[in-house]
Amino acid sequence: MDNKWDELERWLDGQRLPKGFDVMKEPDWVEKFVRKMMTKSLPAAANSILDQTEGDEGISFFETHHFLLVKFHLPREVNRETLRLYVRDDRLRIEGLPNQQKEIIKLPKLVKPTICQAVVKNYILQVKLRKRPRAGAYHEADIRWLKGR
Repeated sequence: MDNKWDELERWLDGQRLPKGFDVMKEPDWVEKFVRKMMTKSLPAAANSILDQTEGDEGISFFETHHFLLVKFHLPREVNRETLRLYVRDDRLRIEGLPNQQKEIIKLPKLVKPTICQAVVKNYILQVKLRKRPRAGAYHEADIRWLKGR
């Protein structure tokens, strides 16, 4: 197994990868890199794992520490008057698409539905959602004792 990791490290050294925080400025590069590595190393698993990050070609996700960003490519025929966005803690629902279609997008992280910003630019709906923090504190639960051994 060590030989495979050594090979991977040597390969990475020759790839002229962006240094430091420059990688974070290029989410498309990171996504393509991960897709390529997953496809090469685990072709069967790559499809199921990558489907969760990008369900359709027109949907993409990007995460920061506090936010989840979703991009959805709208058809050119969309009517701005009928387009509606509904947010749930685990999904987005887009209604008012051509032919009365709707799109339901499963989110990779739970979010706070009330903290949302959405904008359309060049027929791309960009939605910025606040991720729901993970509960880190323990809460004491009552323990009930039953008679007997």
